[in-house]
Amino acid sequence: MKQFFSRLAIYILLITGSAIFLVPLFWMMSTALKPIDQTMAMPPTWIPFRLYAQLDGERVSVKTGETLSAPAVVVVIKETGQKRIVAPDQVVKGRLVTRDKSGEQIKLPVTVVKEIPASKQEPWIRVTPEEVMAAIQAGKGDTSLVSNWDVVPQNSLVRERALRWDNFGKAIKALGVYEFTPRELANNWLGIVPGAWRDNLASSLYEKMSPKLKRIFSLNFTAYLKNTLILCVLTVLGTVLSSALAAYGFARIPWRGRNKAFVIALATMMIPFPVIMVPVYCLFRWAGWIGTLRPLWVGSFCAGAFNVFLLRQFFMTIPKDLSDAARIDGCSEWRIFWQIILPLSKPALMVVGLFQFMGTWNDFLGPLIYLTNQKDFTLALGLQFYQSQQGGTEWHYLMAASTLVVLPIIVLFFFTQKTFIEGISMTGIKG
Repeated sequence: MKQFFSRLAIYILLITGSAIFLVPLFWMMSTALKPIDQTMAMPPTWIPFRLYAQLDGERVSVKTGETLSAPAVVVVIKETGQKRIVAPDQVVKGRLVTRDKSGEQIKLPVTVVKEIPASKQEPWIRVTPEEVMAAIQAGKGDTSLVSNWDVVPQNSLVRERALRWDNFGKAIKALGVYEFTPRELANNWLGIVPGAWRDNLASSLYEKMSPKLKRIFSLNFTAYLKNTLILCVLTVLGTVLSSALAAYGFARIPWRGRNKAFVIALATMMIPFPVIMVPVYCLFRWAGWIGTLRPLWVGSFCAGAFNVFLLRQFFMTIPKDLSDAARIDGCSEWRIFWQIILPLSKPALMVVGLFQFMGTWNDFLGPLIYLTNQKDFTLALGLQFYQSQQGGTEWHYLMAASTLVVLPIIVLFFFTQKTFIEGISMTGIKG
């Protein structure tokens, strides 16, 4: 019984820890399926929804506005057609008693269109059709749409689950076809021009530019993806090959000072990247590689301590009798490494490759330091650049794009988890 409760406690602890680590992922995916008004709502909304109200006898998807907890009336000002919510005592004999900008009292002729018997127990809420709100926010449609709202009892609203799958398409479109505006042209390229003339000059240049020239300044999602995949392939190839060679030397070839050199190599894991960031940057600048992809993949052909340690421990589990038999048959050391050790080490090599792929795919600091041209940006840097360029960030689109970026890593892990677990579990077990 005691053993049963001990196992139960361990399982509960593991499940709880896994759930905690999955919360950010679920939140990102949930936000990717929301409208913008639900992304920052408090309390947080985990499941996206739509609100429906009966307007003019039809069931309409709506956005909510102010909540009324006291009696009020909806009036339309006859001169301007403006629609307002006012207190009942402000309307006297068909006129709205209010004040102008100077503070003087004025009386405007109005038409009362609706009485609102709201109270704290039964509040009413202002609603606007979702399509109308989207048109207003996009700056499209007739200005009369601004008054296309109504007030309904709050308890009459119907809440239903609704996932915005179109956020993904809009996010890719925003990253793929975004073009600079005249204001961005003025701020980024015409800084020396006085502010009074800058906007006019930028607008004039923008109109005269050809579509091809405008595309030079565009943010291209497919280019980000291509650069990221190129880096992933090169870094995985370089890391697996160099780490396997170094690990084979530490594990299978006896030489003086081997263990001491291995300890020194492991000690390099204690040096954080910010310590060597400036010297390495100076080295790449001296080589003339700043602004290219080379600083991000050339270093992978110099084996990393962690990967060498992982592969060395795995190589040590392979019986030495296999190598001795191959030597008796006349095999060279390189042939033993290439045709015997590596084929038997596929699980460990897959683990190293997967770690490196994930690290390169998610790397933000490296591209931020070494890349200077937008056409060379990776996905991680492209997302951040999109966020900074858009000013008020549309978080639902950004989370949708981030979900698309993270999805390949998740799929890759699920397809390789058997090999991954096998490589980890067998590492360090001596045969």
